[in-house]
Amino acid sequence: MDTPWIPPPHAAAGHAPGAPGIAPSWTSSDKDLVGTAIGSSRLWFTLGHGIVNEIYCPRIDIPQIRDLGFIVADDAGFWVEVKRGADYTLAVPAPGVPLPTVVHRHPRFTLSLCFCPDAARDVLLIDLALDGEAGLRVYALLAPHLGGTGGNNCAWAATHLGQGVLWAEQGAFGMALLARTADGEDALGAASAGYVGVSDGWQDFAANGRMAWHYAAAGPGNVALMAEVAPRATLALGLATSMQAAAALARAALMQPFSRMLELQHAAWTGWHQGCHSAALSAGLPDELRAQLACSAQVLKTHSDKTFLGAMVASLSVPWGNHGEERGGYHLVWPRDLVESAQALLALGSVGEAQAVLGYLLATQNADGHWNQNQWLGGKPYWAGIQLDETAFPVLLAASLAERDALGGMVVAASMRRALAFLVQAGPASPQDRWEEDAGVSPFTLAVCIAALVAGAGLLPEAERDLPLAVADFWNARLEDWCVARGTALGARHGVPAYYVREAPPDILCDDYAMQRVLPIKNRGDGLRLAADAQIATDFLQLVRLGLRRADDALIVDTLALADALLKTETPLGPVWHRYNGDGYGEHDDGRAFDGAGRGRGWPLLSGERGHYELAAGRDALPYLVAMNAMASHGLIPEQIWDAPALGRFRPGRPTGSAMPLAWAHAEFVKLAASRIQGYPFDRPAAVWRRYGGERPSAAAAIWTPGAPVRRVAQGQALWIVLPEAAAVRLWLDDASTPADQATVACGLGLHGLWLDAARLAGRSRLQFNWQGRRGLPMQERARVALPG
Repeated sequence: MDTPWIPPPHAAAGHAPGAPGIAPSWTSSDKDLVGTAIGSSRLWFTLGHGIVNEIYCPRIDIPQIRDLGFIVADDAGFWVEVKRGADYTLAVPAPGVPLPTVVHRHPRFTLSLCFCPDAARDVLLIDLALDGEAGLRVYALLAPHLGGTGGNNCAWAATHLGQGVLWAEQGAFGMALLARTADGEDALGAASAGYVGVSDGWQDFAANGRMAWHYAAAGPGNVALMAEVAPRATLALGLATSMQAAAALARAALMQPFSRMLELQHAAWTGWHQGCHSAALSAGLPDELRAQLACSAQVLKTHSDKTFLGAMVASLSVPWGNHGEERGGYHLVWPRDLVESAQALLALGSVGEAQAVLGYLLATQNADGHWNQNQWLGGKPYWAGIQLDETAFPVLLAASLAERDALGGMVVAASMRRALAFLVQAGPASPQDRWEEDAGVSPFTLAVCIAALVAGAGLLPEAERDLPLAVADFWNARLEDWCVARGTALGARHGVPAYYVREAPPDILCDDYAMQRVLPIKNRGDGLRLAADAQIATDFLQLVRLGLRRADDALIVDTLALADALLKTETPLGPVWHRYNGDGYGEHDDGRAFDGAGRGRGWPLLSGERGHYELAAGRDALPYLVAMNAMASHGLIPEQIWDAPALGRFRPGRPTGSAMPLAWAHAEFVKLAASRIQGYPFDRPAAVWRRYGGERPSAAAAIWTPGAPVRRVAQGQALWIVLPEAAAVRLWLDDASTPADQATVACGLGLHGLWLDAARLAGRSRLQFNWQGRRGLPMQERARVALPG
């Protein structure tokens, strides 16, 4: 394009019509790339469909814009919004270096966009070049969503210190977009502000085929901005506490040569990768998997906050975001996802970052020992559920660091004591499973809790280890009693006499028939009801991964056959599994977005979990790394993939509208690569393998707690009554009319207990007891326990 840039006047006057605009929404979660700077900048950006769609600042949980895209037009009726009407390619300097160049191609033009965050300022730089027919112009379209909302934003097309600027403010946040040419001249031309869906720039072109509206201001409401940009220009989008402050940052960033900024960031990312062990993890992998490993490492690094060190969100995306403004739970910290990611960082050799995660978790643990279901970065809870695995996972991270002599001097015993005490008192049934849905006894949650009790015991003084180890042994010994269905119609249809269920109702602890009761299935619009013994998940594989059962255990093998029959889909890109039969979390069959109901799809991270099982079974995990890589888009692994016949834009094996990338899925890829190198699961605690070696133990004692009141004691077992406080316990053995009174003793973890050894219980058929704590509450209702005599 040879036409010289002559900046038009910033002609804009008056307030745009159409307040407050249409209802705001986010963009598609179909991302091309997520990025941030190596440096003090507190800005994260994502690309999708070849443009910026979402910038987060100054924390990774606060999105500030919906998108920043471009229109190319000739002012004679031809116009193309590049995210819709042009083919594009995306290239990075090297795998895992998030400095993308996007080239949009059209028969009449090419538009090249190179993205680079400022290392020290909250600014994203975009180097732009438009080439093609003479007379074509390029326009920037910017939709602010300051403070994480598209409502109540105000926008201005203005000049500031003699330079054109697109401004926006909402509450405590300000935004500014400026641009300059290579010789330092203002690169913004005619500009306008408007209300989305009524008077914004896209509506202008749709109505007039050119830029015909020039409004100076819009808002409060759902607003958007547009400005013509020089065909050769560098744009700077700054974010701060006011629009003037944002403009100052953007102007300062534009003073530096873009090429120099790009060079420094390239070197910084290259240096970070060199500090990792990704080269060692990629040994023997084909080139495309080496590239995916580097990309996954970068995705995990990019999902870390820079103010709350160690905090990571689940995904820099809004699942099905183009259908509403609800951000959902993916911009939150989930202790489970966070630990899964931290273990992957540890596998990469990023010990300091894994330590930071543990430090963050220690700082946000609740006084009673549990962690929130999820939370904002500062620790404020979002949802109020309790998931026992999310209390156990931080214990496993601490143990994993300790096992590698990498705690870095952190004192963890007090935190571990509280966490283990919470597990003992609240388990083995969890108020929610790992998919945030049902209360019950889940093989996955129970496996993580047992492993945490064993591994966490090693982080305590030796005198406090007996109780957590005894509880772990008891739960592990009873696992099949609680989690296995036998002799069902479902099993008979598939030739499987017994199998692990998705989850057993909480009553399974004291009622053997609870397995036949309906366990709710969420996210369904058809009222599907299935008994617990008719629901299958892949969650039982965690028993093998953490060393509680061997891969060739008959129950494991039989459940695997049933899970494959019900949950597995072979796609052109490899095998994938559903979370459980009847799952409703995903697009509807006709492709409509999930709206509280739908149909669950295949999860690539479950392919990674299956790969860990295959490795434990002595087989190669490489096919599962290949599948996860094939299901990625530009190296980003989605939460779910389409696993039905092609439909519209959906293709088998390709991402759906769910979260992409999912940090947990990238962590699973990294850990599977690491596990393949060492020959067993990277996150399997050494203490658990030493204690169980994959075999079901015999428990020396049954554990009675108020939260899990056992109903019977096996032959030769002792009974340990564990209470939250010192108490007087009144006992009746068999039909004795005169009770025996005994006081509890401290038994570790801040708990108190009464040990009744096997000899005392021998020959007896029934025990009854109640207790009164030191707080002076009335004597508890009498408990009854069947004895082997």
